[in-house]
Amino acid sequence: MPQSIAPKALHGLILKALANDGTELAIVDVREEQAFAENHLLYAISVPLSRLEMLMADLAPRRDAQVVVCDAGDGAMAARAAAKLEEYGYTAVHTLDGGVAGWAKAGNETYGGFNVPSKAFGEHVEHHFGTPSVSAEQLNGMIQSGEKMVILDSRPMDEYNTMNIPGATCCPGGELVYRVHEIAPDPDMTVVVNCAGRTRSIIGAQSLINAGIPNKVVALQNGTMGWHLSGFQLEHGNTALHPDPSAPSVDVAKQRADGVDNRFQVSHATLDQVHAWQQDKSRSLFLVDVRTADEFAAGHLPGSKHAPGGQLVQATDRYAGVRGARIVAICDTGVRSTMAAHWLKQMNWDVHVLEGGLPSSGLAIGASAKPVLGDPSAAATIDSASLKASLDKGEVAVIDLGYSRDYRKGHVPGAHFLIRSRLDTDKANLPKAAAYVVTSEDGLAAAVAASELSAALSAPVTALAGGTDAWREADLPMETGETHMASEPTDVWLKPYERKGTVEDFMNEYLTWEIALVDQIKKDDTVKFWAP
Repeated sequence: MPQSIAPKALHGLILKALANDGTELAIVDVREEQAFAENHLLYAISVPLSRLEMLMADLAPRRDAQVVVCDAGDGAMAARAAAKLEEYGYTAVHTLDGGVAGWAKAGNETYGGFNVPSKAFGEHVEHHFGTPSVSAEQLNGMIQSGEKMVILDSRPMDEYNTMNIPGATCCPGGELVYRVHEIAPDPDMTVVVNCAGRTRSIIGAQSLINAGIPNKVVALQNGTMGWHLSGFQLEHGNTALHPDPSAPSVDVAKQRADGVDNRFQVSHATLDQVHAWQQDKSRSLFLVDVRTADEFAAGHLPGSKHAPGGQLVQATDRYAGVRGARIVAICDTGVRSTMAAHWLKQMNWDVHVLEGGLPSSGLAIGASAKPVLGDPSAAATIDSASLKASLDKGEVAVIDLGYSRDYRKGHVPGAHFLIRSRLDTDKANLPKAAAYVVTSEDGLAAAVAASELSAALSAPVTALAGGTDAWREADLPMETGETHMASEPTDVWLKPYERKGTVEDFMNEYLTWEIALVDQIKKDDTVKFWAP
């Protein structure tokens, strides 16, 4: 039987035992992203205290799952978060004694970066399977020689649109096996898979190889960053998206997925079984629909959430925060769900494919509602037009609780950026006002925090309905840059090409970190990967 946790601060040795015995466990690091990215436990999920209500409801929805909260080490932030979680009905909440510093002092491994379990798994896959690859120089030579090939960028469209290898087509990793026969029907055509760095290139290329496509398949070493570092030009602003597969191509994809299913012994679950699991309050369950966003919006299983297959594998901690939970992968044909599941199984998840794909009826339409702890509807709201009128009259000041990267790109004019978890110390940097309006990207974080801000500022605080997104959609004026920073922007971990400074240095640093993970996990006895 899994061990139980005493209702007190948890010693690292007990946490390690729990991490290794199959107990449902959410290790929750409540520092802001920047601090998390500097040093954290391998299987910790990033749930900043400032975003606790939104992220916990999504990543650890079962209120009696074991939750261990950690911070840098002094325990103050962890204690605040644990108290909040108990207020929201979590019944097995504990703090990690000594936090991340105590864990490391005891000789345990800690990790920098983000999505580390998936990143480490990608390096493991390359070493285990011997995934073939080409350098940027080799790829350039292939292009210059006119080799018959296709370059498939396995990232989502927004990342592809930012920068891409010349001639590459956007085909996110979870779509590769499903669509490759339509894109490269000629078996003599080489398929090159790339991403920004390494993980999705490796996983994407190995997915095609595992599926047994007849083409030569290679990953691009170090992705678009490697291409840039080798002195080659990237393209920007492209929108070349994969084609939809024809019926014959889908049939071929199904045959290939069946081979993966058999080789990797992928588990299946009927719709009745999934419905029973939804009623089972003793286990955490994540229903992940791995199709495209448009397909998900057109009809999805109630209770499921959109998790495109390539992103699910490369950032699993962004979609499922409870180790030991059940995961059900869902698509229409079984191809994309099988490909996602065969990787999650190797990452030691209890994963199942929905047998027979989506049912023909009883589906939900549109985007799924974001889960949240508490009651955002309790906050008083103001619409964008009324806020604009109040700002013109100088009646209110605006506080922006959105992400700093979004704030830089555009915010309500005069809005002050604030990290909610730093409210007590940073409220001194806010302007004095008779009343405040609080906003965030979609308004949800703002509505959740409105009453807390009102108490701290001793003034009425109203939430902007729909948040900054609604302000933008109303075509109202936007201000850009770090114009009014009440808090230092430590809330986000920036990708190498998003940072200020010498981008090439950041890229080299990132790629070196990623490659080194395969050796680091060899020293960590909490790492469990499975191989056929």
